[in-house]
Amino acid sequence: MTTALDREYSPSRMVPDVAGYLAEYARRSADTRADLAAYTDIRYGPATLDLFPAVTGSPLLVYVHGGFWQEMSKSDFAFPARGAVAAGMSFAALGYGLAPEHSMDEIVACVRAGVSWLVEHADVFAIDPARIHLCGHSAGAHLAAMALLDDRLRAVIAGAILLSGVYDLEPIRHTYVNQALGLDRAAAARNSPLHALPDRLPPLVVACGAIETAEFRRQRREFAAAARGRGRVTELIVQGRHHFDVMDDLTAPDTGLGRAVFAQLTSGA
Repeated sequence: MTTALDREYSPSRMVPDVAGYLAEYARRSADTRADLAAYTDIRYGPATLDLFPAVTGSPLLVYVHGGFWQEMSKSDFAFPARGAVAAGMSFAALGYGLAPEHSMDEIVACVRAGVSWLVEHADVFAIDPARIHLCGHSAGAHLAAMALLDDRLRAVIAGAILLSGVYDLEPIRHTYVNQALGLDRAAAARNSPLHALPDRLPPLVVACGAIETAEFRRQRREFAAAARGRGRVTELIVQGRHHFDVMDDLTAPDTGLGRAVFAQLTSGA
């Protein structure tokens, strides 16, 4: 039976043609890999990543994709690299294991391992190790936030951009999404960054599209409120955008979100 909470965590109901957007992600990403210099399918341990290098000494934006922890892949999300590289910023699309083959604890550990690998190998790709920023969308925003809970990573990550994220997993436990995740109360609690934020955080951009369900808007609002006072927080509602096209503004310098992203990545340059 579809419940009200199921509907709230079904962002596709706000969009007439989700399949079209997903196909467009893949097409644009294939074009980006063809047009830009890239290192693809780099093995970092449990999974792989793609890296699009920019100029020597550039900052790096590490993108963690969405898909409710069970769908999509890094290969679908190369397209923001085009704007990033054009602005002199390197871009990495991070792959990770998916449910149900992997538990939430394993997925979180996988993403942390990928970010660690990029930090440790920054000099190999001529990346400025002091300007490595995380970015995640939807489930990816959750995973980026979970990476910030790791003390060692938090000490070296310069900032994070969190788009349309889920930061409290207890509601997810009561929806159709949990059929693949298998979260119990304890797993949901220990993997909910909203309830485990440290005293200090790097600068954050916390955003979502204006055309989102009430639950996604609530998750953004409550996470931003909890993060405020622990570091600089820029809150954005991206007008005219929904869950599946808010990424179009990520590395577009003529948009409010793009300007916030580029301001964060170039601070301290």
